[in-house]
Amino acid sequence: MAVPISQMYTVAKYVLTQKIKGVKRYPLVLMLEPLFRCNLACAGCGKIQYPDHVLDKRLTPEQCWAAAEECGAPIVSIPGGEPLIHPELPEIVRGLVARKKYVYVCTNALLLERKLGNYTPSRYLTFSIHMDGLREEHDLAVCRDGVYDVALRAIRAALTRGFRVTTNTTLFDDASPARVRAFFDEMTELGVEGMMISPGYSYQKAPDQKNFLKRQRTRELFSRILHQPKKTWRFNQSPLFLDFLMGRVDYECTPWGNPTYNIFGWQKPCYLLQDGYLPTFRALLDETDWSQYGTGRNEKCADCMVHCGYEASAVNDTFGSLRGFGRTVVSTLLPSAR
Repeated sequence: MAVPISQMYTVAKYVLTQKIKGVKRYPLVLMLEPLFRCNLACAGCGKIQYPDHVLDKRLTPEQCWAAAEECGAPIVSIPGGEPLIHPELPEIVRGLVARKKYVYVCTNALLLERKLGNYTPSRYLTFSIHMDGLREEHDLAVCRDGVYDVALRAIRAALTRGFRVTTNTTLFDDASPARVRAFFDEMTELGVEGMMISPGYSYQKAPDQKNFLKRQRTRELFSRILHQPKKTWRFNQSPLFLDFLMGRVDYECTPWGNPTYNIFGWQKPCYLLQDGYLPTFRALLDETDWSQYGTGRNEKCADCMVHCGYEASAVNDTFGSLRGFGRTVVSTLLPSAR
């Protein structure tokens, strides 16, 4: 099982509580960006293009904790930039763990092995390693040779010390289904807890714009990748989201499900689009015109099928109806039926 029972129980209890209370919009994962600075310059990234005076800014531990408490989501994902660059990240993580948030530190792993001693293994802490395929594909995606091997050593070191470790893979138009499946085999053999996959989204600031996936191409690619998955593969995602990527079920985006807080404030409307910032999470929920976003309502959203918009939709489907729950059970127990 890719996700510990305790985490599954916490999330299920949280979602069901919101539904019982009649809450229409609630967060599932807080995307907490404590900085934009990174030690890589990936062609598909839209963060590192900011000027230096922005890249030098950091959120304080107090700001991070306050955002987590204000938002209330049970899971906190810490992307960047490269979060391990932040000198106070260990303190930030300790504070979030103390608040019993399930924390995913999203890292390219270049600094991970040397910084592991600053962290304590916990069921609440996971290192989510950015891995965009096998060695050739990954090093090409991050625009630097040797990064894949550094990441493998860091994963082994983290697992040896008892940390939870997952991988996070973004796929683009030139992905080879056979190579991606081989990558799943390698990560499984390595012993990671689970894998997360998502189609690449076209950041306006990203240097490489030609390889982002269109919606139909996403369905075709993921259908070939996930058809008859091996029993050994473990995905750290809703099985219904994987069905969505394959085109077997359709969802509307749930942009408030993964709200973003960073050095500018609460990003409107989601992690991927920047239509302004608001000072509080409540203002984000109440003052954002959500009807202006999503496929069919906004041209910027036309081809998006990314997890930060649709994972929450899949989770909502699981707990929103007996039919959705039944599909989740079948997809979980019989993944080879895909």
